[in-house]
Amino acid sequence: MQLFTQLNFPGNCEQAFHYYEQHLGGKVVAMMKQSQAPGALPAKPGLPDPVIHARLALGDTLLLGNDVPSDRLQPMRSVYMYLSVDSVKEAERIYAALTVNGEIFAPLSETFFAFRFSQLRDPFGILWTLIYERPTP
Repeated sequence: MQLFTQLNFPGNCEQAFHYYEQHLGGKVVAMMKQSQAPGALPAKPGLPDPVIHARLALGDTLLLGNDVPSDRLQPMRSVYMYLSVDSVKEAERIYAALTVNGEIFAPLSETFFAFRFSQLRDPFGILWTLIYERPTP
């Protein structure tokens, strides 16, 4: 059995996944648009062609995503993507990328439990906990 996280977007899933690929060091391994589904009509110029399935390989995990109709989309509120990194430098680099046009709830700082810790909402509306943890005794 495997458990995956799937993020819903209001029409910018492709943009978000390529942003994560560039800034988190992952790799987009699948990006299927509605027009590519069996029996679908070709996308009409100027009209949206939503992502119906995207996968981003990130470390040992897969992050899934898709676009959803605006009447079904709800902003993330109580769930954070928890991203654990391996160095202060990596935490600072990712923090800088995810906070551009985002919202910072806890600025990146040193704490008693982490060399670096932050909580934020990225420019795509996704909530993140970013941490470079201290070793546990």
